[in-house]
Amino acid sequence: MQSPYRVLIAKPGLDGHDRGAKVVARALRDAGFEVIYTGLHQTPQMVVEAAVQEDVDIVGLSILSGAHVPLVSAVQEIFKTRKIDKPIFVGGIIPPDDAKLLRTQGVAAVFGPGASTQEIVSEIHRVIEKSASHQA
Repeated sequence: MQSPYRVLIAKPGLDGHDRGAKVVARALRDAGFEVIYTGLHQTPQMVVEAAVQEDVDIVGLSILSGAHVPLVSAVQEIFKTRKIDKPIFVGGIIPPDDAKLLRTQGVAAVFGPGASTQEIVSEIHRVIEKSASHQA
């Protein structure tokens, strides 16, 4: 039997609103994922350290501060420097142009306020399966 997929949910930056992150974490947990929630005010370095220490399959960043592009880029840069290959998904209030930019920069999925937990769970499962098949 395969062990549950491990998901890190992180709140990078100074944003203090984590209700959405907690809702997504609960939905993923209820769907059988093992979820690690880092809490508020994480630096990109702290996010990467937690991802490595917890050996997660995917990293979710919840960002409502408007700093989604630089924060995601910082996490991606640390991953690249450390030769870590983990998919990233992002949730928050992200304008369509920024969501498109994030996807072109390699973000696996971007979820806005209208995304259902069912949609998020389904997409995260798909992303992890795709990532696992590429690494095999």
